[in-house]
Amino acid sequence: MPDLSPNPATEDRHVPVLLETCVELIAPAADHAGAVVVDATLGMGGHSEALLRRLPGAVVVGIDRDPQALALASERLAAFGDRFRPVHAVYDEIPEVLDELGLGRADGILMDLGVSSLQIDEADRGFAYSQDAPLDMRMDATQGRTAADVLNTYDERELARILRDYGEERFAPRIARAVVRRREQRPWERSGELVELLRGVIPAATRKTGGNPAKRTFQALRIEVNAELSVLEDALPAAVSALAVGGRLVVMSYHSLEDRLTKHAFAAGTTSTTPPGVPVELAGHEPYLRALVRGALKADEQEVERNPRAASVRLRAVERVRETADRTTGRSSTGRRPAGATSTTQHHAPKGGL
Repeated sequence: MPDLSPNPATEDRHVPVLLETCVELIAPAADHAGAVVVDATLGMGGHSEALLRRLPGAVVVGIDRDPQALALASERLAAFGDRFRPVHAVYDEIPEVLDELGLGRADGILMDLGVSSLQIDEADRGFAYSQDAPLDMRMDATQGRTAADVLNTYDERELARILRDYGEERFAPRIARAVVRRREQRPWERSGELVELLRGVIPAATRKTGGNPAKRTFQALRIEVNAELSVLEDALPAAVSALAVGGRLVVMSYHSLEDRLTKHAFAAGTTSTTPPGVPVELAGHEPYLRALVRGALKADEQEVERNPRAASVRLRAVERVRETADRTTGRSSTGRRPAGATSTTQHHAPKGGL
């Protein structure tokens, strides 16, 4: 009998948000032999571990773009053998991942959005404004542009747009102007330099509320570097297309931009498209999703006290109630992309499994 006790090496570094709620929402659809559950944002594997324990007949596919997170989670979950399938991919590739693994449709999908505890806690990744580090911020440090690249190459207008749209920063034009002026002297390299500039640019009177003045700029840069909103915009319909009828999708967001995209995607699926005034529901126009919670769930005071990172979470959940042909992405109801589309997924075998 394998030892399925928690791995303290990773458990102590990460407290999963709304853990019991996520498991209880997914369990009714996946508590059977042969069930497939996708942890689309694996991180350090806390949610995956709970799902594997609660659903003994299920296979859990753990997707993450961060190779370091995949390695740590795979070590943590090695005792579950081939019931856990780690995959290096981005979470808008769920249908392709399932297809390549030969697993068919998913009975449950979980998305825990935003930056992970691992990425925040690793100082040299550059995500945390509280620690001086190289301006990197890539969730997958093996590819793509860095935050320094953005600061050093984007023009002033584009920088202001990113700060305004992704960070909801009211002083975006002022900050963008200062960033460009500073890089004319020397290129941006470290996060501490950026924090220092922000303290000087953002008026002192406005710094008394809203937390660290660097928070919004760092959020905006992280979103831009990792294309987080465009990935989420593609990932939501992709996830629905990958669900079996009766399957459930749970999404946890941590800022208003993510939550707004999730809210709109779920509203589209839970609303009839029968034209107003037509007395009967037209075939094929019925809602294809059913809301499982009213609005967005938040963490209670006890959880926030135990895990401060849960303070801003907004959880939304839906169940797929009928087949569809996705009109927005060109995906068929089988969850596959159109012919000719490519996938860059890589499968990583956990120790003792696969």
